[in-house]
Amino acid sequence: MPGFSHFIIAAPHSGAGKTTVTLGLLRALNNRGLNIQPFKCGPDFIDPLHHSAAANTPGINLDLYMMSPAHIRELYQRNTRKADVAITEGVMGLFDGAQKREGSSADLAALLQLPVILILNAKAMAYSAAALLYGLKNFDPALRIAGVIFNFVDTATHYQLLKEACDDVGIPALGHLPANKHLHIPSRHLGLDTANAEDAIQAAARHIEEHLDLDAILAATRTSRPAPAGNSASSEPKAQPTAPANPGKKTILVARDAAFLFLYPENLRRLETYGRIIFFSPLKDTHLPPADILYLPGGYPELYLDQLSNNQSLWHDIRTFAANGGRILAECGGMMVLGHSIIDESGKTWPTAGLVDIATTIKDKKLTLGYRTLTLNNQILKGHEFHYSQFTNNPTGTKNIAIHNARGQEIPAPVFYRQNLFASYMHFYWGESPGPLEAWLEG
Repeated sequence: MPGFSHFIIAAPHSGAGKTTVTLGLLRALNNRGLNIQPFKCGPDFIDPLHHSAAANTPGINLDLYMMSPAHIRELYQRNTRKADVAITEGVMGLFDGAQKREGSSADLAALLQLPVILILNAKAMAYSAAALLYGLKNFDPALRIAGVIFNFVDTATHYQLLKEACDDVGIPALGHLPANKHLHIPSRHLGLDTANAEDAIQAAARHIEEHLDLDAILAATRTSRPAPAGNSASSEPKAQPTAPANPGKKTILVARDAAFLFLYPENLRRLETYGRIIFFSPLKDTHLPPADILYLPGGYPELYLDQLSNNQSLWHDIRTFAANGGRILAECGGMMVLGHSIIDESGKTWPTAGLVDIATTIKDKKLTLGYRTLTLNNQILKGHEFHYSQFTNNPTGTKNIAIHNARGQEIPAPVFYRQNLFASYMHFYWGESPGPLEAWLEG
């Protein structure tokens, strides 16, 4: 269909089916030959990886805690320039943010003027949907609720009751999806099996194509294309990223494979301003190519400990690289493999690089998550933590680095920082501004 449609998929709470619907819509519309651009509200790496596979276009994170509004607008405009449809998957419930609603799907929708399509789990609900929808609609009347898709609705009679609730509230009903026991998105936190993910995406697309009117959804969310950042009536200044003093002078190695795959595209764009990026695989490559900077992002090293631990020639090269002054940036799983060892779920210890005086374990899992702000030399770098592993020792990080959560509370989170090493459990976002990484990357 001609024109540009965009919207955010949101819900009253987690578990309503946002991801399944998003993936199904991305693939179903892609099957029509449309150019689809996916986005994810929040810092999550895993959903954008699925989005990328479903839409055949890299998924982009939009996060109001880690990014300025100007940067988000610029990202959105740049990445939708050639799109026919842009679909953003929300996070948690519509108004759930880091503090109250701050940074929520609702706030992102307001910033980008995104129509909202609600996903409502109506399995055990009938006319009570009216009260819930009324609250979501009127809590912030400035939001445009384009419609609601009812999930887990098996009969036409049930859907008719729900449509009556919609009519009374004044929200369009955009269709319903029955339960499908064969439709299962792979676990978000157990690694990404590409084949299983593709099977799930195809199943979700068939489910969407069979039960929803895609033309009606596109018509309900059609709008003018976003204006270029900086051309809006807003008085907010356009984000002005700092350019490196010596662009393009360095060779930067980036680990990228099934064990190290948590990479923000904008971070890589930023790294490219400092030099040439070369990707390599710690799972397959036995030696480290020559370089100035080594970036070990997070991922799932705990799923590949046999391969990683046995790749001692690579760990030897990394120790030599560091001894010769090579700079290493490591986040979460990347930091873990730089330690002496990782203990797996069975309690077995696997030796790793031995470059940092730490050891970690995923036995007796304990979830640590949340936004983080790192302050170093009066500069700020933002990111987040999400991991089940823990230190088995009590490492002492660099003393002049302060870490705070989204509520401004200082938290114990060791950061290992020296002239040629920057490692922690944090996943950083520096796509807008490198902050305290600037001098470190240029050194």
